[in-house]
Amino acid sequence: MSGFGREEVLKFHEGGKVAVRLSKPLATKDDLCLAYTPGVAHAVKAIAENPQAVYDVTAKRNLVAVVSDGTAILGLGDLGAAASIPVMEGKAVLFKSFGDVDAWPVPLAHCREDGRDTGRTDPKRVIDAVKAIAPQYGGVNLEDIASPACFEIEDVLDRELDIPVFHDDQWGTAVISLAGVMNYARLAGRKLEDLKIVMNGAGAAGIRICEMCKAAGVRNVIMCDRKGTIRRDRTDLNEYKRRHAVDTSALTLKEALKGADVFIGVSAANVLDGEDVKTMGEFPAIFAMANPDPEISPDVVAKALEGRKYVMVTGRSDYPNQINNVLGFPYLFRGALDVMATTVNKEMKVAAAEALAALAREEVPEEVKKLYPGENLEFGTGYIIPKPFDRRLFVEVSFAVAEAAVKSGVARRTVDLAAYRKELERRNAERI
Repeated sequence: MSGFGREEVLKFHEGGKVAVRLSKPLATKDDLCLAYTPGVAHAVKAIAENPQAVYDVTAKRNLVAVVSDGTAILGLGDLGAAASIPVMEGKAVLFKSFGDVDAWPVPLAHCREDGRDTGRTDPKRVIDAVKAIAPQYGGVNLEDIASPACFEIEDVLDRELDIPVFHDDQWGTAVISLAGVMNYARLAGRKLEDLKIVMNGAGAAGIRICEMCKAAGVRNVIMCDRKGTIRRDRTDLNEYKRRHAVDTSALTLKEALKGADVFIGVSAANVLDGEDVKTMGEFPAIFAMANPDPEISPDVVAKALEGRKYVMVTGRSDYPNQINNVLGFPYLFRGALDVMATTVNKEMKVAAAEALAALAREEVPEEVKKLYPGENLEFGTGYIIPKPFDRRLFVEVSFAVAEAAVKSGVARRTVDLAAYRKELERRNAERI
């Protein structure tokens, strides 16, 4: 947990973290006429005549809705729509600070079964609410919606809306985890298809990490939930888990872990001990990403694997190799919005992971190193994922996403990719 006390945190949040910033002046009578009546009628008519003009005469092309029903807030659980607002505001701050994307919190009340404010999510109510507000936004970031409802909500909205819909709890962690796995494979001198990966946690993040790894070429993944390995002979699996069920004699996480190259945890604290990681392959990678306390402490891993080469990854900022979603979603939306993509498809997500992995292999600028004193930011076991304040992310990941959107045919805007990259570099220089 952070070293800040409750009162200090609440003081920081006083009055909220977001506000409206005008992008046009309003200082004269002429400004008023242009912004509102009578001049605004021309913008209204332009959209009525050509619906695509909404991208030209409104804020839509750079505006994202950050949507939550408050059923799965930050690992704290179902605390309601109002309690989700500080997180949604925080997400909006990160969108703007890192990706120069305007975002606005959209907490949804009365979207539970029977229209209540507590209990299980009613996917249809969330879907209908998001579809109703969609005309204003160029994209939708779903946040802190419990599984399995989150899968149906994203799938339906992605299919029925013509703007990018992205559930960060599913895909953000998955994209960045894949980047880490890619770089682990490079350090190990292995191909992705030859890795044995064992995962613990089969909720939103776990399912999508598995899908991303498979999309990139991984073939051997054993997933585990609270009841053990996800096997084809189990009769208690939902449709999302069943897609990844395998034939295995291993019944438990500890049994499955024997000989594994990579452990990926998005589950609960302290489900592994030092003896467990000793049973893994010769050069193991442990992605223990439960927050705030990982599936196994880095200190326990260091003691257990003393003298062995290994990679340790967590979701915490006080250890190296942090899986932090801010490495992904601002730039996934930046690239998608800039080419007016209709979706964020697998090609775009894999491209983002590849860009993240490649950036970690580049020499780190001195200005970034100064922000992380005491850390060795050279590609290796202690540095396989870029740092959030590496401003090169704005160019490299955004461009990779936009390029993949164009090549996969989901970009509505005709883009000169070479010119777009230069534009990103110019915009990034202005932001620094």
